[in-house]
Amino acid sequence: MDLSVLKQSDVQVVRLRGKLTLGDAVDSFKQAIEGTLAENDPHIVVNLAEVPLMDSSGIGLLVRSQTLAKQNGGSIKLVQPSPYTLKTLKMVGLIHLFEIYDDEGVAVASFS
Repeated sequence: MDLSVLKQSDVQVVRLRGKLTLGDAVDSFKQAIEGTLAENDPHIVVNLAEVPLMDSSGIGLLVRSQTLAKQNGGSIKLVQPSPYTLKTLKMVGLIHLFEIYDDEGVAVASFS
């Protein structure tokens, strides 16, 4: 999995490419989110447009990260999660935890 983090105004944008599954992929994503929160940047957009598959460890990490972001006065917003990810979030009753956007720019702007 490839991961990049860039800052747009006061929002951290995390772009992922590849499968977000148990192992190195989830570990890298966790480090990126923890690093962002450690820098006191709790406004995070996670672009999932190029993530075809996310397993339960990836979804669990998203939920834990959302909790941490909210405890720090922010939130995590998702951009273009795959139909499979959306279905899984709905099935386990977690879809309501996230604001979901089709466009990264709109998601970033929603924080202001």
